[in-house]
Amino acid sequence: MKYDKNKFFAAVRSYKKLFDRTIRGEELFVTIPLLHKKAFFSIAPLSRAIHELGGELNVIVGEEVSTSFCVLEEVWSTYENYKKGILNDKTRALGGFVSEVNKKTKERKFEGVFKKPRYIIHADTIQFSGAINIPFLSDWYKPYRFHDVVKASRRILTEGYALKKNERFSVGMVLIPTKEHLALPLEDYLDSYSIVYSMCVVAQSLGAKASCNGVSDRFSMLDVPVKSADLAMTLKGCELDKNVDEGVFKKFKKVSKLLHMNRIKFPTAAFGIHGKGYYGKHYFGSAIGYPTLNKKSRWLSPAQLMHKDPFSPQTKYETRGPTLRYAITETLPLDVYITTCDISYKKLRVLGDKIRDILNKCEMVHVSGERKGKYRTDFKVALTDGKGGRRYFISSDCDVTTLYDKDFYKRTGIKGGAYGNFPSGESFVTPEKIEGVVVGDVVINIDQSYVIPKNKPIVLKFKEGKYTLLDASPFIKKRMEKVRNDAWKTIKVYEKSRSLPPQIIQGMKDNFWRVGEFSINTNPVAMLTRYLIVNEKIARMIHVALGMGFEPDRKTTYHWDIVVNSPRQKFDIYGVDKLGGEHWIIRKGEFVV
Repeated sequence: MKYDKNKFFAAVRSYKKLFDRTIRGEELFVTIPLLHKKAFFSIAPLSRAIHELGGELNVIVGEEVSTSFCVLEEVWSTYENYKKGILNDKTRALGGFVSEVNKKTKERKFEGVFKKPRYIIHADTIQFSGAINIPFLSDWYKPYRFHDVVKASRRILTEGYALKKNERFSVGMVLIPTKEHLALPLEDYLDSYSIVYSMCVVAQSLGAKASCNGVSDRFSMLDVPVKSADLAMTLKGCELDKNVDEGVFKKFKKVSKLLHMNRIKFPTAAFGIHGKGYYGKHYFGSAIGYPTLNKKSRWLSPAQLMHKDPFSPQTKYETRGPTLRYAITETLPLDVYITTCDISYKKLRVLGDKIRDILNKCEMVHVSGERKGKYRTDFKVALTDGKGGRRYFISSDCDVTTLYDKDFYKRTGIKGGAYGNFPSGESFVTPEKIEGVVVGDVVINIDQSYVIPKNKPIVLKFKEGKYTLLDASPFIKKRMEKVRNDAWKTIKVYEKSRSLPPQIIQGMKDNFWRVGEFSINTNPVAMLTRYLIVNEKIARMIHVALGMGFEPDRKTTYHWDIVVNSPRQKFDIYGVDKLGGEHWIIRKGEFVV
């Protein structure tokens, strides 16, 4: 391990002694100034300790922390006075809002999000101070190739984002779970702290206003989120929708004015780092939803409303343009992050454009390989529906330089938010349908990335665009069943609460067993790892995704990418145009484009 493992676990033990069992079932809320190095790197052992004790954590870091925290503090204080029966303009307004939500949902669960954390601490110059005073314990961290990490982050933020001076940039960080939920190497989680810190260093050097935050993960999408995080999300979403002509939002508008919610700051660019787990079920979004201004559709979260991605059915009804561009990565090892992210994104886009332009002239794509054991990959991807409609390849996933997706706008006239991955490198499409068999032999992402055993590939049969699982390891089958069951229950939650329009709910049901994506990978320096986000970019390999697709009519509640080793299976991949002409991309596992 590149870090001092002994010091890390000594720090975990020290923090556990300071909190003992008093944190079980309670929340620790932490605020840290931007680039406070000792405080920031102390969060890794602190979060592990709190999770081992059965508590949960919400950490916010950045230049505008004080403003965000002040809003939450005033809401907590006003709610406490409301419950005590203290009457004034603020408590009446907040009470009216809460009552309207209870009336709308026919239950009183909403009030749970107003619970103030038992422990609130702030990083000062010498320690964390507040409800409990605890030391900084960051000696476990030893800089490793930090100059190179910064260089890769700078490449992403300049070429991938074109981050601007004074722009608000937010990074989502991963807190350290218990050993039971770690699943991936601890070192990779610790590496993510170096990535987050480098992002903030670079963003600040570019003149942007950087911040980052992390909350305790949940391990089912149906679990209740960290309360303070869910409250903050609710306030942001309602602030964005306070002018909607509905009772709940009219009531919130009064709260907003009295508690000065206009102090809430919204990022225009965000970067998320993901490990294992989920945020949980956002109560307000799943129970009520955030309407488009014309009330023709609804969003499930303020992030969706702000991003307005091209793949959501709500986007065509939303009269507001996107205000957030967004990209993600996973908890990658630093060497992998450096190698795969410090590349020319201009050159990467050129290859993606070539593949897109070739295949967008075709009616279908044929993929076939050599037999490997009992099965052989051989399938056809239909790009047209036979009625004049067609599916379009997307060139690249590395361009979030503008708020909206330029290709989507050119094709539809709709401004849908830009979305990307780093590492980058894929040219992909939502198939009209797929017919045939695929042998997945690299990695699958379900609730996290899982390496597919060499002797037990994932074998899928496609018919009329839907899939049947023919074979997989018992462990992967079990994870698929668990997460798919949760995904279906999530649809039923939306249906019961009517937080989404009926046509979107029906679409989620119709798409539940569909194949959502076919992609050709293009990153020339990506290498085999245990992480989906890297493997699905390795040049010459391909991936297919089960569930949600990247078109408004193909939304559902899960998206599982399965990577297939094209060179190993010696794939032939070519498009066929309407005159029967063949347009080759890969021959015997090697690019010919």
